[in-house]
Amino acid sequence: MDFTLVQKDSKTKARAGELTTDHGTIQTPIFMPVGTVASVKGVHQRELKDEINPDIILGNTYHLYLRPKTGILEEAGGLHKFMGWDRPILTDSGGYQVYSLSDNRKIKEEGVKFKSHIDGSRHLFTPENVMEIQRTIGADIIMAFDECTPYPCDYQYAKRSMHMTHRWLDRCIDHLEKLPFTYDYSQSFFPIVQGSTYKDLRKQSAEYIASVEAEGNAIGGLSVGEPAEEMYEMAELVCDILPEDKPRYLMGVGTPINILENIALGVDMFDCVMPTRNARNGMLFTAHGTINIKNKKWENDFSPIDDMGITYVDTEYSKAYLRHLFAANEYLGKQIATIHNLGFYLWLVRTARERILAGDFLEWKTQMVNQMDKRL
Repeated sequence: MDFTLVQKDSKTKARAGELTTDHGTIQTPIFMPVGTVASVKGVHQRELKDEINPDIILGNTYHLYLRPKTGILEEAGGLHKFMGWDRPILTDSGGYQVYSLSDNRKIKEEGVKFKSHIDGSRHLFTPENVMEIQRTIGADIIMAFDECTPYPCDYQYAKRSMHMTHRWLDRCIDHLEKLPFTYDYSQSFFPIVQGSTYKDLRKQSAEYIASVEAEGNAIGGLSVGEPAEEMYEMAELVCDILPEDKPRYLMGVGTPINILENIALGVDMFDCVMPTRNARNGMLFTAHGTINIKNKKWENDFSPIDDMGITYVDTEYSKAYLRHLFAANEYLGKQIATIHNLGFYLWLVRTARERILAGDFLEWKTQMVNQMDKRL
């Protein structure tokens, strides 16, 4: 993997970059649609490529390990071939999913024992076997196994957890050195900064992660319930420490405003289920605010979803038609809403990149944050 820093913004810490993998080039800043179980929910791969057109998507190690299982993926030739996707893929390590199974898991130095949410079967994730699983899944970018702490989090717990995440990182690296690539392309490895919302822990973790000199670095343990200002404070602190010549990935973030604010702090890569999940519940994101398309006020509004002259995807429908589909519980409504939201998120990061290159990112970001922070 190669990362080229193309341009830095003069008024903020925003960056435009280019990340090259064996499955293609990624223009940063980038948003990665979440394809949890080898599928971006509600969207056919054809629509994903032709209309939304992301440079990279994300898969989930925990879910793919449980279903369809790594044996099936290996037999298929890896996740790319299994799901018919020929562009880059990133897989998370499963650490966040294990964190979310708080009633069905036990965390120890060895790793994490957990019960499957599918059938209750018992499993063990260790730094070593998570590296093996991600080799078999075959993503272009794979993540270190970490523990994601909750919010709020006791300082001593956060400290112990951070040090364990660092020890697990060392084990990941040691084991990866013994594992050849499973397929005929390479994989890049990102460690994860932890430390909850404590400045000294975040600083210590960022310095440790920077010291391993991986090809890219991730920031975990945010967007778990903390106030946005604390997220921004931690992200800025960490970005100031992580190496400038490596991509920075803020995991699980976030709202459109969160994304723009974190781009301004030096983050390059994002993922979140919000655009797809909210779409299925009738919430649409636009450059001028959010829309609850289920509201009666849209019943006879025949204007486009975003009628301010911006088109995020090729296909456009009226608010009235989309509201009708939701009222009739037609699957097509959720599909259209999902394509729209993903199209908007990709439009947002691509326009941010254009503004960084043009030199007026700060002015544009300020205007966009004010516009988007309202319900229509």
